[in-house]
Amino acid sequence: MKNEKKKFDDSENQKQQDLKFNKSDATNQFMTTDQGLKINDDNNSLKVGERGPSLLEDFILREKITHFDHERIPERIVHARGSAAHGYFQVYESMEKYTKAGFLQDPSIKTPVFTRFSTVAGFRGSTDLARDIRGFSVKFYTEQGNYDLVGNNVPVFFIQDAIKFPDLIHAVKPEPNNEMPQAASAHDTFWDFISLMPETMHTIMWVMSDRAIPRSLRMMEGFGVHTFRFINKKNESHFVKFHWKPKLGTHAVLWDEAQKISGKNSDFHRQDLWESIENGHFPEWELGVQIIPDADEHKFDFDLLDPTKLVPEELVPVTLIGKMVLNRNPDNFFAETEQVAFHPGHIVPGIDFTNDPLLQGRLFSYTDTQLSRLGSPNFHEIPINKTIAPMHNNQRDGHMRQEINVGRVSYHPNSLGGGCPFQAKIEEGGFSSFNERIDAQKVRDRSESFSDHFSQATLFFKSQTQTEKNHIINALRFELGKLETLAIQNRMLGLLSQIDADLANKVAEGLGLKVPKSPEKPMNHGIGANADKQKYEPKKVTNHMKPSDALSMLKNKTLSKTIATRQVAVICSEGVDRAAINAMKAALDKEGASMKIVAPHLGTIKANDGSEIKVDQSFLIAASVLFDAVYIPGGKNIGFLSSKPEVIEFINEAYKHCKVIGADASEIFSETNVKVQFDIKDVTDGIVLKANEADKAFVKSFIEAMGQHRFWNREKAL
Repeated sequence: MKNEKKKFDDSENQKQQDLKFNKSDATNQFMTTDQGLKINDDNNSLKVGERGPSLLEDFILREKITHFDHERIPERIVHARGSAAHGYFQVYESMEKYTKAGFLQDPSIKTPVFTRFSTVAGFRGSTDLARDIRGFSVKFYTEQGNYDLVGNNVPVFFIQDAIKFPDLIHAVKPEPNNEMPQAASAHDTFWDFISLMPETMHTIMWVMSDRAIPRSLRMMEGFGVHTFRFINKKNESHFVKFHWKPKLGTHAVLWDEAQKISGKNSDFHRQDLWESIENGHFPEWELGVQIIPDADEHKFDFDLLDPTKLVPEELVPVTLIGKMVLNRNPDNFFAETEQVAFHPGHIVPGIDFTNDPLLQGRLFSYTDTQLSRLGSPNFHEIPINKTIAPMHNNQRDGHMRQEINVGRVSYHPNSLGGGCPFQAKIEEGGFSSFNERIDAQKVRDRSESFSDHFSQATLFFKSQTQTEKNHIINALRFELGKLETLAIQNRMLGLLSQIDADLANKVAEGLGLKVPKSPEKPMNHGIGANADKQKYEPKKVTNHMKPSDALSMLKNKTLSKTIATRQVAVICSEGVDRAAINAMKAALDKEGASMKIVAPHLGTIKANDGSEIKVDQSFLIAASVLFDAVYIPGGKNIGFLSSKPEVIEFINEAYKHCKVIGADASEIFSETNVKVQFDIKDVTDGIVLKANEADKAFVKSFIEAMGQHRFWNREKAL
């Protein structure tokens, strides 16, 4: 009896605690709004027709996103960790044939910009080297007003409709019961969501590729993601996709490096961007556009409005129309980098939206989240957000208002103020939305043309080199191997099998599992409770396109041979050959690269000619993962260095990560894993040896090898 009473008391106490702390358990319950209204469709926003714009009356979408936008204060909920810089944009030639946007007309004008790069999932204090999509957002301070191109370093996104964005971010963020893991997607809640949403598969391929772990923010592409419109003075419309192409090429680190860099220097990307600009090595990108006539909207085997799809460059080439140069660091991180407020709805005449349902939701979400984060509708008055164009309207007051408005009139129309401020005619620069005809029913639905989730994922995977495919396979093995739930792993293997059989089999092998014979059908994917489920079954569309070189980092034409801004570790100790160091430094300086002296201790070391050489880093501080290449000059130091465990580890790690290693003498490799070629002129493995003291070709060979970035033939095949 006492035990039964105790159980009863414990149960009642638990109920009281649950009531006290307002606990909620959604098990076996219907989904509702915050007002208790049962939701019939949580996967589609309300639109005018299945391909039409989203409606402001969608109170479910607004409630969900409003709540999501206000979940965290004061840091951004997503893209919290960022780095930024000032610069300018300059168009190459007038684009008046396609757009009346003023900053795209005159090649002699440099439009000021502020560009912010960021990770998505981590908090402000997380590492720069997380496997993640990178935000790539540019604020153009144009004479027609601010224009924000708010994009990412991959051209597609996980979801098709903005109503699913809170779910995606909730899934990838640290799990709410224990707030782990930080800035990582390798956990059950993320892959549970992904495995139930096949539309994510294309972006998953990008995120599992090396694109998600860039070598530098200066060495990654940027994309506008959505399809936008260009509008010219004749009110003619063209669809447009935006691309940023880095002049330094696209480069990445290995996952093993990324994890070690996070431990050695979690500010690696932030420091790299800052120091490059401070040293006068200004990062530069070219702005490219894919322009598609309105008449060609339906000519492709995918939907232009689907943000999980890209337009292959082989179908529509990228035309480079201008360049962006970042040449000044912020004066104050908080005032500029932290307070900058981007919004895809900040546009200028000549640029307009499409009915992409993800973009439509973002147009609401960004203003709402700035209100929460910056605390006032006057965030546009913060200097970093302020337009250089004259600003006049009847918005008044509000928290932290800075502008002092004169006069008695704050409404329109008015006669007491002479009708001011006036509305501008189109020919006077007034903005007018594109007059797109829409004739459709009001529905909470999704176009059937959005139902192909695998063909472009397959195209991406098949476009990679074998090295890049191996990296994707290993990334999936790592991510899925961290999961605790077998059912999620099996669901993911079923989805991967619809992308590529070899991909699925090799991932399964790493997990010790078998690929399911029949992939599990997703639950309620892209449909409401009453919708025709068969209509929305994911469709496998055969993609007849050949592999696209533009989708591979190693085959991409943007893979630059320049070694500008690369860093070389020069391993030294007492008695090092001073002339050899001087020769290497002169050659690296000429190419825009730099070197750091790494030695057993800080301070100085004495060279073979008796001179003192300043040490930049000791072995305790330095690590090979923080450098692009390694050079070991000759002299009496070789014998000493070859016996030091930290030197052996340094060289072995650089060798493992396929980096260029140069040496004046092969003896340095006696205790390492480095396999030296007998033909010292053969540098196909990235090991460059000096033939003799008079070998003048050595430095040139070392620099040419660095231009190849990595020597992937060292990696073992899966």
